[in-house]
Amino acid sequence: MTEKRSISLLNVVMILSMLVTTLNARKIDVITCPDALLSLLPCLPYLQGTGPATPTSACCAGANNLNQKADTTQSRRDVCNCLKPAASRFGVNPDRSKQLPRLCNINLSVSFDPSIDCNT
Repeated sequence: MTEKRSISLLNVVMILSMLVTTLNARKIDVITCPDALLSLLPCLPYLQGTGPATPTSACCAGANNLNQKADTTQSRRDVCNCLKPAASRFGVNPDRSKQLPRLCNINLSVSFDPSIDCNT
């Protein structure tokens, strides 16, 4: 009897472990627009030109975090489609947005430009 219980318990633990792993993998792949905006919230004074001439460490940490999360073509497109209208809504200075990746030491394959076509 104890052997059967041990095997049953082991099966339940294995199934739960697989479910947790699957759920965590899905969470990593999904970046919501509010999450993207919150990641860059510390950058807003810099991006608007109302703050310091260089981004703060909190800004760079948020931008780096967002860049690491957006690791698929689709997630990058989603983030782009989120940030593009937000940039005009919040009065982001295009020159500053282009400088942000370089100043935060973020390697991007495309320019961080509000006029970019998010589908390319």
